[in-house]
Amino acid sequence: MKKILAVAVSGALLASAGASAAVSDSDLAELKAQMAAMASRLSTLEAENNQLRELSNTTVTELEVTKEDLASVKQKESKVSWAETVKWKGDFRYRYEDIQQDNKDDRDRNRIRARAHLVAKPSTTTEVGLGLATGGDDPVSTNQTLGGGGSTKDIKLDLAYFTWTGLENTALTAGKFKNPFYTEQKSGLIWDGDFRPEGAALQWAGDMFFANASYSYIDSDSNSDNDEAYWGAQVGANFKLFDNMKLTAAAGYLDIPTKGLAAIYDGDFFGNSSVIENGVEVYEYDYNLYHGSLGLSFELFDMPMSVYGDFVQNDDADDYDTGYIAGIKLGKAKKKGSWQVAYQYEQLEANAVLGLTTDSDFMGGGTDGEGSKLGAKYMLDDHWYVGATYFDGDTGVDLGGDNSYQRLQVDTGFKY
Repeated sequence: MKKILAVAVSGALLASAGASAAVSDSDLAELKAQMAAMASRLSTLEAENNQLRELSNTTVTELEVTKEDLASVKQKESKVSWAETVKWKGDFRYRYEDIQQDNKDDRDRNRIRARAHLVAKPSTTTEVGLGLATGGDDPVSTNQTLGGGGSTKDIKLDLAYFTWTGLENTALTAGKFKNPFYTEQKSGLIWDGDFRPEGAALQWAGDMFFANASYSYIDSDSNSDNDEAYWGAQVGANFKLFDNMKLTAAAGYLDIPTKGLAAIYDGDFFGNSSVIENGVEVYEYDYNLYHGSLGLSFELFDMPMSVYGDFVQNDDADDYDTGYIAGIKLGKAKKKGSWQVAYQYEQLEANAVLGLTTDSDFMGGGTDGEGSKLGAKYMLDDHWYVGATYFDGDTGVDLGGDNSYQRLQVDTGFKY
């Protein structure tokens, strides 16, 4: 630009030199001043143009960096979003236990239970779960006794399922999952809390009413002698009587076809009646169970309180066919500093329920027992508790030797 200006100025000067003398010195000086101003303006414009070019390059570079940052942020958000769909939860419990039973040596032991549950949500209507727990093959216990010279302890598959919630208020679950039936105050009359059905379940819950159904396998392999499945259905309702009082009622039916089958687990009938057929010991009855539960919760002196009952009868058995629980609980151990105490009395006749699945702690597990259960629990922190449970009663009341039974459990546990 400056070279062009110089040529132009030179040409003008030469032209002025060859021109007639009519061009005065003052005109020439004015022309030179104008040319100088023009040159200064062009220099300014050129400098501004260079600045704009540099600014444009910088803006392009910054835009490219911004695009790269945005892509990185989106990638991180995608990773975070995936991580938010997968969560771990579980618990750990340490227990000291002392057992005293007639005609048996006293027994005390230290036991642990550790469970970890991975939950993934691949979509808004689907959940997939995988759970591991200490213990062996026992269907109703994940406890592991300490000792054995520091031997390593077993870890087994505790949960493996999917749940679909694509219909309003409805959940369909299949695999190995937690018991889908409602149990008042975690009653173990029919189901131990550690029992995991294997099959499929359908659950529905509205504002007041709820319903549950399940079809599960005793064994799904046709090569097995126990190739059978059981099914059940339950309906219930929650009634709000007053501002601080609620009544929950539930009733259901279970069909467990065990008659003529060999012992399902470990060669043991767990208190149920058995007979010999073709030289093989088998279950004497099916378990066609009608069951119902009732729970009333309210506040007493600003403390939550519950009074509850559970009842079951086996329609297929000729005798020893009923069982029940009656209990009361004061308080609710949920947050730091909260506590609860509870008492219940249970009578479970030999053929009232399938002994394999009932509470494994009450009177040594299985059926054919009666007695009291007293428990207390205190929250040291929101996720850490201490507690104790004491059982006092008799086992083998119907078919056994009617032996007294006492069991003390002292626990501390953590949830995460």
